[in-house]
Amino acid sequence: MANKIRLDIVTPEKVCYCADVNMVIARTLSGDIGILPGHAQLIGALAIWPLRVVTDEGEYQLAVAGGFIEVNPDKVTVLANSAELAEEIDAERAAAAKARAEARLKNCPPDIDLNRVEVALRRAIMRLNVVKNQKNL
Repeated sequence: MANKIRLDIVTPEKVCYCADVNMVIARTLSGDIGILPGHAQLIGALAIWPLRVVTDEGEYQLAVAGGFIEVNPDKVTVLANSAELAEEIDAERAAAAKARAEARLKNCPPDIDLNRVEVALRRAIMRLNVVKNQKNL
């Protein structure tokens, strides 16, 4: 078990993922981090970006929309605002959300919350990329 690290991904609604993995690659607000067994302890805020997981079977991604990551030498805990496995993502719904956000940004009324629209756009793009990357693996 020395070459594995436990990964638990939890959202307010569910436990999304629990497994022993070889490596976790995450994007924090401070930059990308690669986490192997024995990693130093740290806590970081997560960006809206795919979380990459490397197992004996290969590498895959999960769509993680913000939250926090806690790293210990033998365990990684992700407390995410939302997290989805590629097979849980409705690509048509994500594409529609992307189109809506792009339209709102293009025809921006004065009372719109730009930050909220930009977050929705980043999240939709990330979800579409996770689905696309899963099909390519």
